[in-house]
Amino acid sequence: MTRRRHVVLAGVVAAVFGTGMSSRAASAQNDASAIPSPRLDRGQSQAVRDWITLLIHAQIERGPTPRWTHRDCAGLVRFAVAESLRAHDLAWKRANGLLGVRVPPDLDAASGAGLRNVWRRADGSRGAFVGALELVQQNTRFESRQLMQAAPADLLLFDFGDEQHLMVWMGSYLAYHTGHVEAGDNGLRALRPAQLFGWKDTRWRPSADNPNFAGVHRLDFLA
Repeated sequence: MTRRRHVVLAGVVAAVFGTGMSSRAASAQNDASAIPSPRLDRGQSQAVRDWITLLIHAQIERGPTPRWTHRDCAGLVRFAVAESLRAHDLAWKRANGLLGVRVPPDLDAASGAGLRNVWRRADGSRGAFVGALELVQQNTRFESRQLMQAAPADLLLFDFGDEQHLMVWMGSYLAYHTGHVEAGDNGLRALRPAQLFGWKDTRWRPSADNPNFAGVHRLDFLA
């Protein structure tokens, strides 16, 4: 996607399986549902959604924290999820520039530890690292090919065959990392839906008639 800058929106903050999805991405629902996953209740899920969007918004607003090392689209998701599921004490808040900021409640220690850095992989193993396709196929469930059906922290998958790209729905805008970091450009982007729907390269439009848009996916452990 072109690297022109976009205005970052203030504030952090929405199902029918359509045709046109690639066979690789279409298998995500079946692959992910084949292995049971712990599921948080609605209150816990909302807290995690709030943490994920808060942390991603902070990266866009303040610039990437050194704690986030793998800077690409999947790395942004892995970072935000891992940091959402940990304990957030004063030292953590200070290190992340969130002292004095109203933050969501923490999960209980057992719930957070049981979900943190245990991404399922296609070979049946679990670990802290998965790529974009594996993250979706093994760790999410398909929700819709309509953006209006997304909830904050849901993932949008774009499938180009040899490579895939993730965006995160923030409630009123989409956030993502281009996968490239250059002088003066940290790779982070924030887009209004209208900007993406009007994108010149139609492969990036999150619409049901776009064969490269593999739909909205929800992290398995969220209600």
